Amino acid sequence: MSRAFLRDDAEGEMPRRNYDLPPRDDPGYDRAAARALLEAARVGETQLAERATGYYWGEPLLRGYVEEMLVAAETAGDDRLEQVARRYLA
Repeated sequence: MSRAFLRDDAEGEMPRRNYDLPPRDDPGYDRAAARALLEAARVGETQLAERATGYYWGEPLLRGYVEEMLVAAETAGDDRLEQVARRYLA
């Protein structure tokens, strides 16, 4: 098989999207990280968002932000965001 189709470096892959994260010492970083994790889960890029944010899926420190986003998703009728937020909190 041609090496063009092999992803030898996939494990070291960096995020493909800009997660729009503030500097790590910004007081809003954790909220932005929670949003990034949920948005990445929406499109199947959770592992990449974990690398970008430094937080793993289900991080307890972010639960409060995810709960807020769940309420907002329910209010807005955003079923997919509601689904990933519930999965995060499970």
